[in-house]
Amino acid sequence: MLKRVMKWIAGAIAGVIAIAFLAVFVLYWMSDNDCGGPAVALGNPMKAAVYCDYGSADVIRLEDVEKPVPADDELLVKVHAAAVNPLDWHYVRGTPYLLRLQAGLRKPKILRIGVDFAGTVEAVGRGVTRFRPGDEVFGGRTGAFAEYVAVREGGAIAAKPASLSFEQAAAIPIAAVTALQGLRDMGKLRPGQKVLINGASGGVGTFAVQIAKSMGADVTAVCSTRNIGLVRSIGADRVIDYTKQDYTANGGHYDVIIDNVGNRPLLKNRSVLAPDGKYVLIGGGGPDEGNWVGPLAKPIEALLLSPFISQQMGSMLAKLEPKDLAILADLARAGKVKPVIDRQYKLSEVPAAVQYLEQGHARGKVVITVE
Repeated sequence: MLKRVMKWIAGAIAGVIAIAFLAVFVLYWMSDNDCGGPAVALGNPMKAAVYCDYGSADVIRLEDVEKPVPADDELLVKVHAAAVNPLDWHYVRGTPYLLRLQAGLRKPKILRIGVDFAGTVEAVGRGVTRFRPGDEVFGGRTGAFAEYVAVREGGAIAAKPASLSFEQAAAIPIAAVTALQGLRDMGKLRPGQKVLINGASGGVGTFAVQIAKSMGADVTAVCSTRNIGLVRSIGADRVIDYTKQDYTANGGHYDVIIDNVGNRPLLKNRSVLAPDGKYVLIGGGGPDEGNWVGPLAKPIEALLLSPFISQQMGSMLAKLEPKDLAILADLARAGKVKPVIDRQYKLSEVPAAVQYLEQGHARGKVVITVE
């Protein structure tokens, strides 16, 4: 009897696996887009960066697409600048492959890329009350590598500080919101606490240094030799050169660690955390680090480890919130946060901009100018 039950269970499991495999196979071959189809006449064209297949940045091309028309609750924004994020090359490459369950198994479902933007409101829907044509704004919206974007009034959008250029404002959304939420929400950072920022010279890192200082923290920054002057200039109290010293072996103890690189074992990070410290993994990994799981391996490890230790260890993805964009705008107006821009590219040079960011050596943000 037991053998029959075990045989039935084994058969049921095999059947479920076979059905799941077949479902994924069907979804894979059905996952397509309309690229390469018959040309459609455009009533009001604009330029935008698009990609039809997964691959390196070379698959990105500049094409004419239909200019958006704002709905009743939307603003039409003429984009003056946009910024590149690791999120962009992850979507273009479709890696880690788990991402494709949402983005499209065989080919991308959403053909436009870019999120961070800054520009001028050109038109508003009849239900919009907070903004009007001529207002300078910044925020986040899929498809930002384009001449225009339509954004919901209640979405990720805020008034641009007059003290910032469009390029500086475009550098803020994803990177600065990630730094803010990592320090405030996951790190629970309080005035006087010690925070270590690994990868302090990158997009998120340069914002994290400045935001942590604005919160009254004592900041230790980890970067390479060439970036020591940069991170000191934006407020780091002390700097560890990772080419000469391992921050997990220097005897320091920190209340919060913001890890933008993920290049040290979790147990090593734990050894330099205070007993009730918090480790926040934000980034790590490049295009060549595992196509299946890639940078997701370490967050899973942190999730499994955290329940068994006194410290809190976890990872995060930022959620663009209008209230956080407003907080960052206020910090910029007060001179407490100033975006660091490494390189600027034209809209026609988006592939080169994405390739440069993939290399992992950008100092601050990489920006696209749209003029």
